[in-house]
Amino acid sequence: MKILVVDDEQDVKTLFQQRFRKEIRKGDLNFMFAFSGEEALEVLKDMEQEAVLILSDINMPGMSGLQLLEIIKKDFVAPPPVVMMVTAYGDEENFNTAKRLGADDFLTKPVDFKLLKDKLIQII
Repeated sequence: MKILVVDDEQDVKTLFQQRFRKEIRKGDLNFMFAFSGEEALEVLKDMEQEAVLILSDINMPGMSGLQLLEIIKKDFVAPPPVVMMVTAYGDEENFNTAKRLGADDFLTKPVDFKLLKDKLIQII
């Protein structure tokens, strides 16, 4: 499964590679990383509509994760990617906005990697 992680914090890449090293080594998960909403859209365009899971931070400079979500759900429909929103803020407003825009799930930071792995198993 291809997973695109979108977060403006560069250390997220190392964190995900460490936490999922077995799954990456076995070829079960293939992580790609984008450090802005704009970069994420370029990565998605280059993937030619491959089915992916997108984990996107909400609060990023420039294009927010919610703006990215809105574009993804409008422009990438065949097949539609699964989008999980990740934020340091578990507030109801972000949750409701993300759900209204079509988010498939919502995680809070710091990410509970055991919970995330359980969710990924359900999707695979």
